[in-house]
Amino acid sequence: MNDLSSRPSRRIVVLDGYVANSGDLSWEDLGRLGDLMVYERTSPAQIVDRCRGAYAVFVNKVVLDKETIALLPDLRFIGVLATGYNNVDIVAARKAGVTVCNVPAYSTASVVQTVFSLLLALTNRVESYSASVSRGDWTSCRDFSYRLSAIEELDGMTIGVYGLGNIGSRVASTAHAFGMKVISATSKRDRLPSYIEKVSKEDLFRRSDVLSLNAPLTADNVRFVNVDTLALMKPMAILINTARGGLVDEQALADALRSRHIAGAGLDVLDHEPPHADCPLLGLDNCLITPHVAWQSTAARRRLLTVSAENLAAFFSGNPQNVVN
Repeated sequence: MNDLSSRPSRRIVVLDGYVANSGDLSWEDLGRLGDLMVYERTSPAQIVDRCRGAYAVFVNKVVLDKETIALLPDLRFIGVLATGYNNVDIVAARKAGVTVCNVPAYSTASVVQTVFSLLLALTNRVESYSASVSRGDWTSCRDFSYRLSAIEELDGMTIGVYGLGNIGSRVASTAHAFGMKVISATSKRDRLPSYIEKVSKEDLFRRSDVLSLNAPLTADNVRFVNVDTLALMKPMAILINTARGGLVDEQALADALRSRHIAGAGLDVLDHEPPHADCPLLGLDNCLITPHVAWQSTAARRRLLTVSAENLAAFFSGNPQNVVN
């Protein structure tokens, strides 16, 4: 980290730091760079007051729109405590002379691990078997082993990977190591690894025993999984989504799961987070849902804080990194 002792102290504000660091990690790297104030959460009505006079502001999900940026004349740097930055108006920031930086690829390993945690939970039923043993079912069993439901092997299955960025590519290589056949319909790369077969969108849905969504949400792929595409899938297919909830039509997926048109789903993201009480996917016995935790292993969050501080230090030094605007 650069020595900034010769610089005047600059006000640094973190508006929603709780999810990234609830107290188990340290903000000291950022604290060395200026006068740091960390808020656990910030409502829209509190943003301008808390950021007044700040030189650098860090946000995770707090929205910094055109109107807000215009009310912060001292602001010169916005750090996004995430990879995605759709909550910041990067065009307005650029026009206002504000540099916006994100933290790419910090959670790749963590997200890939969650993809396969969800998939293995659905195919191996570890939680159900453990609960059964805890209830005493094994101690009262007449045999050395028993079967609650089918356990499926990944070896030989076909996995469709939608999105071959850092995370999707690692999902593909991990699936290959499991002995799975890998297909994809979303690669702009001319050359793919030999174990990835490029297919059409329709074949991605038709052929996948497992479909893993690992693409960013764009105007072109909203509700990528919908009534029509779900109709193409196999009855034993499993959907895994650790990307963005908006990629999936939740009502269509819920209907497909209830009717057993597809076998199961493992979701770490939903359209609304936290979800509304009437979310149609809640409570389904063949749908596992985790609360957007794929990114937040301790190691990943530590990288997030470290690189965020490095982004600001690089900006101070005149050589900004990870600039998105």
